[in-house]
Amino acid sequence: MKKIANLSFIYMIMGLVGGVFYREFTKFNGFTGTTQLSVIHTHLLMLGMFMMLIILILIKLFKINEHKGFKRFMMFYNGGLHLTVLMMLIRGIVQVIGTDLSKGLNAAISGMSGLGHIALAIGLVYLFISLKAQIALEEK
Repeated sequence: MKKIANLSFIYMIMGLVGGVFYREFTKFNGFTGTTQLSVIHTHLLMLGMFMMLIILILIKLFKINEHKGFKRFMMFYNGGLHLTVLMMLIRGIVQVIGTDLSKGLNAAISGMSGLGHIALAIGLVYLFISLKAQIALEEK
């Protein structure tokens, strides 16, 4: 449980840093438009910090960390979140700087972000598999 609490804290720090980076980077570059940087803050706080706090509650209530699928959930979910946020950061920086991307590079960033979202979804499936299995054990 301590690892999950620490992970939640790390996501909180990353989310707050992401918000400050968005504000300062756009201000420094005189950028006033829409950018992916604006949502990194909320993604890290909601999908990172708050999700890990919810996981702490599920561990306490249902011991979902004892199910074999829980490690897969953690691997896919956190890996997917990191990849997604990294691609948002790259896309946002490119948007603020005003660099025109080639079609191939633009597609590569979108594709990698898509893989991050797929990994998040796979992680959520493993979370529900773990949760349902542990609830079934308690009902016996």
